[in-house]
Amino acid sequence: MVLQAREGSLITSAVRLLVATAVPAERDAVARAFPEAASEVRIPGAVLQRITGEHGQPFAVACDLLAAGVGPALAAASTAAALTAAALEGAPYDLVVSAGIAGGFPPEAPVGSLVVADEITAADLGAETADGFLPVTELGFGTVGHRPPEALVRHVAAATGARPGAVLTVSTVTGTAARAAELRARHPRAVAEAMEGFGVAEAAAAHHVPVLEMRAVSNPVGPRDRAAWRIGDALAALTEAFGKLTPALESWKEHDRTHQ
Repeated sequence: MVLQAREGSLITSAVRLLVATAVPAERDAVARAFPEAASEVRIPGAVLQRITGEHGQPFAVACDLLAAGVGPALAAASTAAALTAAALEGAPYDLVVSAGIAGGFPPEAPVGSLVVADEITAADLGAETADGFLPVTELGFGTVGHRPPEALVRHVAAATGARPGAVLTVSTVTGTAARAAELRARHPRAVAEAMEGFGVAEAAAAHHVPVLEMRAVSNPVGPRDRAAWRIGDALAALTEAFGKLTPALESWKEHDRTHQ
């Protein structure tokens, strides 16, 4: 957390935020939530869109947007590059957000709704056996989950109307009813699946930075029916959610200060 003083005003808290999306369309949807124009910043291994300003709020936010790539591996590598560059500059991030569109598990997360992860889970990291799927942790190594700060999840859910729950990271998007049922059986708290959250969370954890995952639902998890996808509506919902995020960050950081 950085303290900034403005001429003729009280000192205000500023949070330095890295938002990692998979593709530029998602990144641009987040950018539309802020009135300030973004400037391009090139770092080794990545290109950031940087937004600075107060966004009409007394709580300042400095936001870097990163189209990190599709899938957990590339998302982790790109996010790690941004985190490393920030640390070397002496201006580390306070929070990393994995954001974008996702498939939602009905009925909890219908098309057009928002979800926020209280658990970020690698759903297919492990081994298939004759007795079923074993997560990598049951094989004796690794990790398959990260938990965002509970207070932050609560504040974001209250501010945006997002439904909290487990958001699954998969390397292969679900395309059948049988696969959707299998995932729900293994992860009964799952509200959505996407492809980058766990990779982003792994990079954030390596840098000891808190992580959050927010998703707007564009389609139901299950059989692929492209005619039923509502990508435009989901991107609009993502923009709206980030427009409400600044007060939630303020509440979270105030909660942190009063509970230290």
